[in-house]
Amino acid sequence: MSHLFARLNWFCIICWLILAVILVITVTPLWIMLKTALMPSSEVFNYSTSWWPNNPTLVNFERVLGLLSTEESLKAGGSGAKVNFSLAMLNSIIFTGIIVIIQTASAAAAAYAFARLRFPGRSVLFGLFVASMMIPGVVTFIPNFILIRDLGWLNTMMGMVAPFCLMQGFSVFFLRQFFLALPKELEEAAYIEGASHFYIFYRIAIPLSITPLITIATLIGINMWNEFLWPYLVAKDEAHQVLTVALQGFKSQTPQGQPDWTGLMAATAISVLPTIGLLLIFGRNVVESIQFSGSK
Repeated sequence: MSHLFARLNWFCIICWLILAVILVITVTPLWIMLKTALMPSSEVFNYSTSWWPNNPTLVNFERVLGLLSTEESLKAGGSGAKVNFSLAMLNSIIFTGIIVIIQTASAAAAAYAFARLRFPGRSVLFGLFVASMMIPGVVTFIPNFILIRDLGWLNTMMGMVAPFCLMQGFSVFFLRQFFLALPKELEEAAYIEGASHFYIFYRIAIPLSITPLITIATLIGINMWNEFLWPYLVAKDEAHQVLTVALQGFKSQTPQGQPDWTGLMAATAISVLPTIGLLLIFGRNVVESIQFSGSK
């Protein structure tokens, strides 16, 4: 028995060491990004191997947020690039918020229909939804772009959000697993009392599935916040640029011959804050929901 406990202890120690290594590998790029953002531009190459910023300053964050004039930005070591990060941040919030709300609501309705309603072709249609997860998103880029162009939605928020507002295969499959696990007795009792399917879905199924809905909304939000290629193709106008596209524009504007690394890292640090915040707040819900879905 003692040998068994000794083996378990060594196994736990090895697991914790592996997790520690993975954590260091994950956190190190984020720390390098933050360290570079806090360094003066004149010292970014002199102290590139240092793990702590020399003479830390917030001037780079002030530059990218537009709190300094062009002259002050150039004096602080900026490249003179002009990108409206405040507007790009607002566009990203609107872009992500619209898609999260519409896609979560539509996926929840479809998942409930597949889990509880009986209609011809239900299994085939659900199989098609699941099969859609195997289609790479890049395959639909050209047809979607042609459709958005013909509709006259280029350089508009409508054109940016339209391809993502419909139900996604993973979201429908994920939520269906939870609706299948709900007690049928509650729905049957409500149906006997004369409640409609929509009333049962809205007043019973949704309140009992808040955790998986939050999980799906979090995953969709993270994916959409980091979306780059589609917004870049559809809305190149600065008035509709999201944050990821604005970062690319900021990097490409190099009047002095090289990217403004400190400014770019400061803007990147600001852009990852919502993602980190979502994971810190709802990370446990995501893990628990995925574990439950996997067990089903």
